[in-house]
Amino acid sequence: MREREVLLNPNKLVRYLKKPASEFTKHDIIQFIDENNVELLNFKYVGEDGKLKTLNFVITSKDYLDSILSTGERVDGSSLFSFIEAGRSDLYVIPRFKTAFVDPFATSPTLNILCSFYTAEGNPLESAPEYILKKAIIDFKQSTGYDFYAMGELEYYISGTKGSLYQPTDQKGYHTSSPFTNWEHLRIEAMQLIAQSGGKIKYGHSEVGNFSTETEEYEQHEIEFMPVNADEAVDQLIVAKWILRMLGKQHHVQISFAPKITVGKAGSGLHIHMMLVKDGVNKMIENFELSDLAKKMIAGLLELARPLTAFGNYIPTSYLRLVPHQEAPTKVCWGDTNRSVLVRVPLGWVAETSMIKNANPQEIGEIPYIPGKQTVEFRAPDGSADIYHLMAGLIIAAKNGIIGKNSLKKADELYVKVNIFDGENKGILKKLDSLPQSCWESAESLEQNRKYFEENNIFPKGTIDRFINYLKSFKDEHLSEELYGKKDEIKKLVEKYIHCA
Repeated sequence: MREREVLLNPNKLVRYLKKPASEFTKHDIIQFIDENNVELLNFKYVGEDGKLKTLNFVITSKDYLDSILSTGERVDGSSLFSFIEAGRSDLYVIPRFKTAFVDPFATSPTLNILCSFYTAEGNPLESAPEYILKKAIIDFKQSTGYDFYAMGELEYYISGTKGSLYQPTDQKGYHTSSPFTNWEHLRIEAMQLIAQSGGKIKYGHSEVGNFSTETEEYEQHEIEFMPVNADEAVDQLIVAKWILRMLGKQHHVQISFAPKITVGKAGSGLHIHMMLVKDGVNKMIENFELSDLAKKMIAGLLELARPLTAFGNYIPTSYLRLVPHQEAPTKVCWGDTNRSVLVRVPLGWVAETSMIKNANPQEIGEIPYIPGKQTVEFRAPDGSADIYHLMAGLIIAAKNGIIGKNSLKKADELYVKVNIFDGENKGILKKLDSLPQSCWESAESLEQNRKYFEENNIFPKGTIDRFINYLKSFKDEHLSEELYGKKDEIKKLVEKYIHCA
């Protein structure tokens, strides 16, 4: 099984070294560079703005390469993070060998490696986004005994000059095939490069949102990943966004992960799917039904849903997406295969049937029943999300639900079977809490619930303060009312945040 995974893996290092990325050592990286004539090495890391930063090295000797990989390099932390003062700003960036991949865009053979931040004393930087996530993962495992797996649905818009033979049908782009979609080839190219860079992709497709203006065409697409360890899930989303933007530059089109492109059209979310695993077994299902453990997890997500928007909905236009009738949540509730709820339980291949045999009666032999695919989906976040902090927050919320005493009761109270936006269900709507409607309201909710995130110093106090201050700096508590009917002002706001993290 392990040999098959290595041979089929699109990551060039995995196939060359004949081992999974999780086992990469410094010696492996040096061997690959030496034997494949790699000329450049890039350290990549995420700054406060959520985008990848790059430090380039020209490989001049094995000794120099060994030195870089053994000790990392120093960078100016004050230029990367607002919470680091210029007077004592040096940080170390230390490579994480398992993240190494061949740069698909470099003109010379180049290797990229993601890095972690360390202080002058050689300790992990407490406020570094990836270290906050690491602390949350460790705390979750110690508190619950389970491993937290996650994956993202990366939605984005491609926009380019109008002029195709096949004009898009407004808001009817879901799973459209060429030639009725103009940018399927870019999505496929992105999927291939993401996979070569270590991303574990489930599938890709065109999404609902497509429309035209007098001069431009807009198409919405989605790439969905496989459930993996939470830190790996975030890393691959960060790299995937970088790859998509680089491809957009090559193809002379704009790639945007912004939550809203224009009012009245589908926005782009960043739905996060989660599952709990123990000893390699998915624990979301018990006796072919959603387990009590999964319901407790959902209750925890719902209890902290409002403050979680501080990490997952990071700009004013995020709240133009969270409106009724746009397949985006507005109320704190959950349900099965129901896209009007905040936490959705998608189909999980729970029924013990043989659909393949039914569709293919000529199939000879038994088709194995493959359990373990069930997830739950948190639907509020969007492309502006601070993904490391969001994932850490989701893990904390899930933990609190699992260890909470009344979680099953809360889950039962917040379960809905219907589309809550249908007119006859107004009574249900009134009983449910609403998600924040502005960055300001989100910050207020985080302030009220900060104790959950600061427990065990997972989120340092200063980090929570920074989020609150940043979100309040938009002064958008009445933005929806102020923008109502003002299309030109809405357009300016959307364009301002079109390249959100």
